[in-house]
Amino acid sequence: MQWSDYSYKELLSISFTLFAVIDIIGSIPVLATLRAKMDGHIKSSQATFVSGGLMILFLFVGNEFLKILGLDVKSFAVAGSIVIFILGLEMVLGMEFFKPDNSNTKSGSVVPIAFPLIAGSGTLTTIMSLKANYADLNILLAILINCVIIYIVLKSLKWIEKFLGPNGMAVVRKFFGVILLAIAVKIFGSNIVKFGR
Repeated sequence: MQWSDYSYKELLSISFTLFAVIDIIGSIPVLATLRAKMDGHIKSSQATFVSGGLMILFLFVGNEFLKILGLDVKSFAVAGSIVIFILGLEMVLGMEFFKPDNSNTKSGSVVPIAFPLIAGSGTLTTIMSLKANYADLNILLAILINCVIIYIVLKSLKWIEKFLGPNGMAVVRKFFGVILLAIAVKIFGSNIVKFGR
């Protein structure tokens, strides 16, 4: 990983992709519900640190983990693009394929907020899929940018929820859903031709 790998266009694309997958804005209704169950307080720093740590860990050791399973980044990217596509469909159509586990509220800032709500299977799969197309440095910077956004949203949760309203959140969710569908098609198309080689 070198600074020469830095690309503003890549960073922008990856940051936007992760923002859409994490869908922290679309998760505000779930976060608001969890906050109520946690006496009106979410540990923003803890949730951000744990979710960011999981994403960075998966970025650097994900390849080794795949090798143990006998897989490569290209095949994982194809599988990941399908997951991203389903996430996009979920956001656009208003269907729920991936259901968060809200059963544990005592350690709610870590489970289920940090994992799996923020750094869930969709996010981690996306990071591995992005590794097949982009430089690690740009992905790392994009993760850090999204961690800052996550922290700000968690800190401003009550205000954002009131400002956007139900209709505003629905529009944002559908918009990012369409973006995810397009990203999934791009990742699938660029990796399926190399699949199995």
